[in-house]
Amino acid sequence: MTESVSYEVTGRTAIIRLNRPEKLNALDEDLIQDLRAAWFRYAESDERCAILCAEGDRAFSVGADIKSPPREMWQGVPGVGVALDKPVIAAVQGYCIGGAYILVQMCDLVVASSSTIFKYPEAQVGFTGGLIAGCAVRIPHKIAMEFMLLGQNLGAERAFEVGMVNRVVADGQQLDAALEYAAIFERSAPLVVQTIKSFVNQTLPRGPSELSALARDELLRVSLSADGAEGRLAFREKRPPDFKGN
Repeated sequence: MTESVSYEVTGRTAIIRLNRPEKLNALDEDLIQDLRAAWFRYAESDERCAILCAEGDRAFSVGADIKSPPREMWQGVPGVGVALDKPVIAAVQGYCIGGAYILVQMCDLVVASSSTIFKYPEAQVGFTGGLIAGCAVRIPHKIAMEFMLLGQNLGAERAFEVGMVNRVVADGQQLDAALEYAAIFERSAPLVVQTIKSFVNQTLPRGPSELSALARDELLRVSLSADGAEGRLAFREKRPPDFKGN
């Protein structure tokens, strides 16, 4: 990983931190790939919980880096870019805009500082990846449509009222509050937590963009595999391929 995402462990909790504060944690290709690597590390680790947070006071993240957008933003989204059967808590402050909200939306619990402003302005700027549609199965439909289509600021207290976040705390206290939740997960039965999360994942509908991302992930895995490279090389060399299943 580069410096754009850090991974530290406290107890049995992974703290995964966006670390590009000078760019308001804008999501570029390096950050998304680093975030994906962090999710893989978490999935394969003994940690029982992960907290997604961000460096800096002004923004959790302002969304995709307009000057250098990621090629496949979905790859950094927990549960989409990497399958997860363990809980993820978001600790959010300042601006959380566009694609950054997708990261938060896919977390299991959310703690927001009082300064947090959620915003999804894609309808006003003319593009979308479509993953935002999952908002409509996570909060009341009319609120979701207002948030997704009007591009207006939605503050922390309103987010709490409509069920977008679990808790609002004073600025600077969001990580500590998330760690309080994490402490409960650390002493909970992992199989029960994983089973409930798995059942919830199967219960919640997946929209077209999410299904497309999951399918593309599988196809990219085949295309980028050693067998894929061997097949292309064998074709060029006019010989039978020697596939290894990886």
